Amino acid sequence: MTGSSHETIQPAGVPPVILGAPVRMEMSKWGDRPHWEFDAIFLGSDEHGDWVGIPAGSRLSRPGADYVAPVDQVSLVPAAGSDYDRAFLATFHAPGGQVKVYVDMTTPPVWDGTHLRAVDLDLDVVRGTTGRVWIDDEDEFAEHRTSLGYPDRIVRLASESCDRIEALLRAGTAPFDPDTPARWLDVLRLLSAPSVPSLTSVDLGRGVGVRARRQDHA
Repeated sequence: MTGSSHETIQPAGVPPVILGAPVRMEMSKWGDRPHWEFDAIFLGSDEHGDWVGIPAGSRLSRPGADYVAPVDQVSLVPAAGSDYDRAFLATFHAPGGQVKVYVDMTTPPVWDGTHLRAVDLDLDVVRGTTGRVWIDDEDEFAEHRTSLGYPDRIVRLASESCDRIEALLRAGTAPFDPDTPARWLDVLRLLSAPSVPSLTSVDLGRGVGVRARRQDHA
């Protein structure tokens, strides 16, 4: 990317089209350093982007650490647009989680088949269980600007995206309202049920506008 952070680094790629398809989420740190990786489920798409589900009990791993999801979570991969509009991955937790919303500032996420890849840029915007919103890991971001050698354009991208996402969370603007992620958590719950009948997109989405299809069960 050159110049403004509102330009496009690379296309978003094409997400899986099968409702319930397994996907692999692969995060790295700047310089191709490994970070969080985990399996998830493709839930579908709406005007905000592509949605993936992380069922309770899923294992997330990074070098030196493992985490087991205590509740269902859904993550939003932002829809196609400028880098400024897409430089994040948002995760919404079902009731009982440690937070309600956790948004990682990243390079614009890119689909490569059933793999979703992005570079974590440290800054996070969080909505806690009480509704309080705050920015996390600013110290790590400041350190990595030097130690990992972030280019100026990446610093601007992360900083501008963080400011924008914080404002959206504080305002409760969709998709950071309660209803939008709740509908996708319903989809995940239906797909994770022990026995799932052949359901239509309308059945699963319950008005979400799912743009995907589910393979027939044998």
